[in-house]
Amino acid sequence: MSGDLRETSATALWIVGQNRTSLRSQVLSPPGEGEVLVVAAFGAISRGTEALVAAGAVPKSEQERMRAPFQEGTFPFPVKYGYGTVGRIVAGDPVRSGDWVFCLYPHQDRFVVPAEASVPVPPGVPAARAVLAANMETALNIVWDAGVMPGDVVAVVGGGVVGLLVAFIAAGIPGTVTTVVDVNPARRDIARALGADFALPGDLPRECDVVIHTSASEAGLASAMAAAGFEGRVVEASWYGEDAPTVPLGGAFHSRRLSIVASQVGSVPAARRGRWTNRRRLETALALLADPRLDGLFSGETRFFELAERYGEILAEPDTLCHRIRYD
Repeated sequence: MSGDLRETSATALWIVGQNRTSLRSQVLSPPGEGEVLVVAAFGAISRGTEALVAAGAVPKSEQERMRAPFQEGTFPFPVKYGYGTVGRIVAGDPVRSGDWVFCLYPHQDRFVVPAEASVPVPPGVPAARAVLAANMETALNIVWDAGVMPGDVVAVVGGGVVGLLVAFIAAGIPGTVTTVVDVNPARRDIARALGADFALPGDLPRECDVVIHTSASEAGLASAMAAAGFEGRVVEASWYGEDAPTVPLGGAFHSRRLSIVASQVGSVPAARRGRWTNRRRLETALALLADPRLDGLFSGETRFFELAERYGEILAEPDTLCHRIRYD
């Protein structure tokens, strides 16, 4: 491929049918005023959300709200989806040429975006780890919604990427005791490395001040509610797509005066909205990725040109944490 063509073309992953993907090429216009051209180096698959999108399971009522930044196509198919790419600016604003940036952009090897949509990666954060930024931003928002305070006893039910990042943040709050609850005992070591305890559902912690549910399962939600103490707060951070999980509101739900709170990264919590923009929240999430222990959240890596043939396999693997895409 000639140099000139490489500067004006791109390849992206498209979901073209139920659990079917393909790589498609497109021509890029040169960056205009206030835009930059980014060449991708790393990406990340957000397994839970992308599995629902690939299955065509985004409810009609949520299709507009579920649009990712810079998404092309419409739900269910064909659609270009994703929201975690790290790369370098190669054209546009000459002052920023060569800068490493994080973009909420679908899986694509090069792209043009408004300059403000390319968020600088802090010097202490490796580019290969910075792809966790979208998940860390979600985890940060969840902790805000949960209102975790120093000294709280916290349970995180669901040891996926977001759940482990929530535990990482909560465990860093002075005096807290944070436990990750998951059916997979292999999550024990990574939870402990991040500063949290670990328990299987049969050893569920009790009388917790705050319980955060991220497993997207009925059993996990029931466990979360069982772990909460009197007037405890249960934060539901899972998204179920078109499923309608049973919520156990009988038994001691009322006598224990439990609260169930929804958390979703689309909005900064009301108590912070006057001071915190989405940009400030994302910048903070990137800064939180300076800890090398977070490298333990990567469970695999695929080169971009192989992604179409491996995408379904990656989404279907239950032990996947963060699967990284390498653009080279």
